[in-house]
Parts: sequence; structure tokens; C-alpha cells
Amino acid sequence: MVENRVVVLPDAESVARESARRLVKGLREPLAARGEAHLALTGGSSAVALYRELGGSAQWRQALDWPRVHLWFGDDRFVPVDHPDSNAGLAYSMLLAAGARSGESGALGATAIDVASGTAPGLPVHAENVHPFTIDEALSESGAAELVAQRYAEALRELLPGGTNGLPAFDVVLLGVGGDGHLLSVFPGSAALEPDAPLVLAIPAPEHIEPHLPRVTLNPRLLEAAGLVLVMVSGGEKAGVLAEILQGDRDPRRLPAQLAVRDNAVWLLDEAAAGRLARG
Repeated sequence: MVENRVVVLPDAESVARESARRLVKGLREPLAARGEAHLALTGGSSAVALYRELGGSAQWRQALDWPRVHLWFGDDRFVPVDHPDSNAGLAYSMLLAAGARSGESGALGATAIDVASGTAPGLPVHAENVHPFTIDEALSESGAAELVAQRYAEALRELLPGGTNGLPAFDVVLLGVGGDGHLLSVFPGSAALEPDAPLVLAIPAPEHIEPHLPRVTLNPRLLEAAGLVLVMVSGGEKAGVLAEILQGDRDPRRLPAQLAVRDNAVWLLDEAAAGRLARG
């Protein structure tokens, strides 16, 4: 691991601020070059801190032409968007606030005037540029998770620019790391790790980690084509697995998060999370 690809910061708030800074920087160039940019969001505690930082600060609301940014999701639990375990629901409630969603489950609204003007928290992203997995619409269909995964892969192919090996290319991908070393919803030994796995997959509910819910996830192969991958980890409870991921033997089938140890990735850790890394 190249030393400057691991950045250790004092606390979770510092990780959120630095993530926001790097995220904004990573989106500026594609916005200038193409007139749009594509960001893949994450879930979990790292997302909460980052969303609070981005959505609550006029500095970040004014830093980019957010209406030209497309928001995607790296993975989500197969639940309605108003379910407390929905990654999309977390983004709508914390990052976008009233700005890109009405109160009705499954219905997208227009960008709210109060968010756009900066008098309420949230980023002024256009509703049509927010791309959640279409879980709500598919819940009553047979083979729903597989259908949602297929539709999402088609949308990625259609709307994202092409990158390495013909893969759809996000400009920035946000990631966290699970306590078992997973990333996205790609768990140890997952079918998503097979070389012929599709770009987007339905994942059965994991038995070893909560919440025990089926998922839909991007294939980590998409990290190859991304402009910038930001991995955010805070808290001492993940210090042991991080030391294995970053400094142990490489075995992505056991520790899928090692797939994010790559030249286009930066790992942003707080002191607690970095506590068991060998330094020097």
C-alpha cells in the first residue's frame, strides 16, 4: 500500500470533512470536462457522518454545481426506501433532505426551493439525477432482486461514461468497510467475487452479520474504472480487520475490502480505526 494512500485523521468528524473535500475535488474535473459527474454513495456510520457534513454546510452546497451531479448507490438492502435499513432512505433523509424526495414512499419530488437557497439542510440535486435501486417498484414481482440488479446494470451502461475494460466509470465511489472485511454488500466468499459475476448482483441475506436482509450490490470490479475511490472508516472496533486488510496477506475472497486497496483509492481512517496499523 502506497503510504500516501492511507490518511489517518484525529476523529470521525475529521474523516467526514476530509472525505467531503476530496469528493468535491474529484467531481470538479468531470463537471468541467463533461458537464456532469457521477458519484456512488455508501451506507453505514461513515455515510451518516459524511452526509451530515455535506448536507449541513453552505461551504459544500456552494462548492459544486450539484444539479449536474448524478447520485448512485453502491449497494442497498432489499427493503422499501422508507425502511430504517435503506441506504437510499438514509441519503434522502440526511444528504438530500426535502430536496429530492416527497414524503410519499416511492415518489420522487422536485428540488425544494428552501434547500436550493441554502435555508434548509441538503444538497440541491435534481430528483431525476438520483438513481436508487428500484426496489419499491419491484417488491411484488417474482425474482425481484435479480430484476432490480439487471435494471441497475442497464442504467449504468446507459448513463455512465465508459472506462477501463469497457466498464461504466464512476467519477467518485464512496465505500465503508464491514467488521468481517466486506465492502459494498460483497461478503467473504461471495458469488460477486467470481470473474464472470454480473455488474450488479442480488445477494442473499447474510446470516453472520446484521441486518439479516437480502441486498443488491455493485460488483467491486467497477472500482477498476472509477476516477477516485474513497474508503472511510472510523472507530476502534474495526482496527483489527483494517490491519489485516491493509497490511496482511492478500486474500480478497476472505477480505473483499482488499479489492479497494488500489492506486485510484484513498483510505481515510481516524486514529481509533488505524490503531493496529504498523507505522513507520
